[in-house]
Amino acid sequence: MSHLTFTLIQTQLHWEDVTANLQMLEQKINSIQHLTQIIVLPEMFSTGFSMKPETLAEDMSGPTIAWMKRIAAEKKIILTGSVMMREAVMAPSPSERAGGEVFFNRLIWMLPNGQYGVYDKRHLFAYAGEHYHYTAGTKRLIASVNGWKINLQICYDLRFPVWARQTPQRISTSLDAESMPFDSAQELAPEYDVLIYVANWPERRIHAWKTLLNARAIENQCYVIGVNRTGKDGNDIYHSGNSTVIDAMGDVLYEKEHEEDIHTITLSKEKLQEVRTKLPFLKDADDFSVLI
Repeated sequence: MSHLTFTLIQTQLHWEDVTANLQMLEQKINSIQHLTQIIVLPEMFSTGFSMKPETLAEDMSGPTIAWMKRIAAEKKIILTGSVMMREAVMAPSPSERAGGEVFFNRLIWMLPNGQYGVYDKRHLFAYAGEHYHYTAGTKRLIASVNGWKINLQICYDLRFPVWARQTPQRISTSLDAESMPFDSAQELAPEYDVLIYVANWPERRIHAWKTLLNARAIENQCYVIGVNRTGKDGNDIYHSGNSTVIDAMGDVLYEKEHEEDIHTITLSKEKLQEVRTKLPFLKDADDFSVLI
């Protein structure tokens, strides 16, 4: 498919109140008038960025996942955002918490048929003590939608470019791969087309948010979508939103500051391919592996 439509929901969140947040978000989703394929919610959309997973986290059979399944099925859309999740541990480990449980800041990629993918936040925000309460993920999640590839990440991950870096893949051909010159742009394909960050990024560091989102788009020759919350959280930290969509040239296609907003935007695969063809910079990228 040559086009893909996203709806970004930038909103205030009710502090540590799952029921109120799910009701509020359902009202906002029901108000969407445009046809859309993917709805993106902020980080920890059901609670705010809380360090109380011991009392607030759910498991994958809990009410928030059930809500996501119902909304995705009713609206026939993909629904994504992160929530705090708990998992039982079968044996003691360095990351085990009291009661034999570990907790994750987990992004859910919920399909209309009830199937889902998960991404556990890799880079935990130690400045706020996130690493004391949550366990870091070890794997990226790149989802496929109608011929598009979407890399899904969470907030603080934005500060670590290696975790998002494109590693171009060889395109399958009938030729022997060993006989093909590695520097041919036509024989390499990027890993993904869209990079999404869901966040609770505070206004006092919003310059970094805007700068790094732009950098990720340019260096990876992809669309970047950043969905942030607005308003003060339970720690009196203000969030200005600044949810953004940026194209592969670094041009801002959408941005909203301070106000709550629901924005639907359609992205073009042809425009993305045009940039990658005219400026085949990814073929000159360094080869590397990430060790975890």
